[in-house]
Amino acid sequence: QVQLVESGGGLVQAGGSLRLSCAASGRIFSINFMGWYRQAPGKQRELVARITSGGSRNYADSVKGRFTISRDNAKNTVYLQMNSLKFEDTGVYYCNLNYGLGYQGLWGQGTQVTVSS
Repeated sequence: QVQLVESGGGLVQAGGSLRLSCAASGRIFSINFMGWYRQAPGKQRELVARITSGGSRNYADSVKGRFTISRDNAKNTVYLQMNSLKFEDTGVYYCNLNYGLGYQGLWGQGTQVTVSS
């Protein structure tokens, strides 16, 4: 069974930094891409950043220049370094894994990020 374990959320003042981690475990033969999404209260879940198996990255316009996604292939772990955090970055951050030839998807349980203004 494939599982995702997220960590690193918390409360931070505006302008501060946080680092999120998401580790995938289980019968994973190949990872297509991993990414982070977030959902603010009353809003839809949105893509924050994603990284492919080849290392290509894409970011939401709102986080470009502030957030960096990276990946440790040996550990099947993806990280999201968040700098210069803003109040509007507040939300539940979900890790997303897409793996296998069938492009199966899996969501993490979510981790709360709260930025105080």
